[in-house]
Amino acid sequence: MDDEALMRGRVHGADHDADFGPQPGHEYRELCAGPLDGLLLDVTGWDDEQLADGAALATEIGRYGAGGRAHYEPRPADPRRWDWAGDSA
Repeated sequence: MDDEALMRGRVHGADHDADFGPQPGHEYRELCAGPLDGLLLDVTGWDDEQLADGAALATEIGRYGAGGRAHYEPRPADPRRWDWAGDSA
């Protein structure tokens, strides 16, 4: 299985030794485009303001490598999907 196939259906930040797929009772957003394309973000417990703000997620596979962040924002027409807005150090 290649890296891209392995990442599909994975939850961002999930422990590699644990079940890294979606868990019952949790709420997720699909990350679209950018370095985390296809991953799911667990937003369980986030309030409306946090959901509207999107997220800056730690990643080693973005433009800035280790310590970098990938920024994702809710898609206006479908807030269950978050679009990549760029990377930062």
